[in-house]
Amino acid sequence: MKLTIFGATGKVGRHLVSQAIEQGHEVSAFSRSPNQFDGSMQNLTLIKGDVLDKQAVKNAVIGQDAVICALGMPLMNKDGLRARGTGNIVDAMQELGVERLVCLSIFGAGSSWNMLPWHYRKLIMPTVLRRALVDHQNQENHLNASKLDWVAIRPGNFTDGKRTGSYWHGLVSAGRSLTLKISQADVADFMLKQLKDNTYLRQSPCISY
Repeated sequence: MKLTIFGATGKVGRHLVSQAIEQGHEVSAFSRSPNQFDGSMQNLTLIKGDVLDKQAVKNAVIGQDAVICALGMPLMNKDGLRARGTGNIVDAMQELGVERLVCLSIFGAGSSWNMLPWHYRKLIMPTVLRRALVDHQNQENHLNASKLDWVAIRPGNFTDGKRTGSYWHGLVSAGRSLTLKISQADVADFMLKQLKDNTYLRQSPCISY
């Protein structure tokens, strides 16, 4: 599969690139600093660009089979880059007829808010994560308004652990006790599975240990 990954040099993005290449995909890694990758890697094309540049985004989407959006920003950043960039990605994909989009969101967005323990809802989300949450919710609004075949992944807090392939995912926790933690490698693992799996098509599953 020909695949463009936006946010390719981020925490999850790096794992997405390496795992996608491992799985035999032809990867175009879009980033403001793509030289962080070894340009000689097989099946890897490096694209330097800004996701807020509509033409650069469009050029990166042309001829692709699917797109993964893993944009990230510092917690207290208020530029809204995830939402603005995702809007450009959605517009380019709809114009070019590229239908599959897998997008990185956050545990707590939308309906997943009710799955958060009280200290997250009362303390953490309104303070440390408030700007990230708003950005991700606006990001998901672009997906919901689109006609794309999208899946938005809502992970718990990232860890540096290894890829295990063993984690909970779903739309409701049904009383299950979740750690709200997940390794970046396992997030990438789950996101790549959504390229061909229609279980969560046009939905926003959470993922956690």
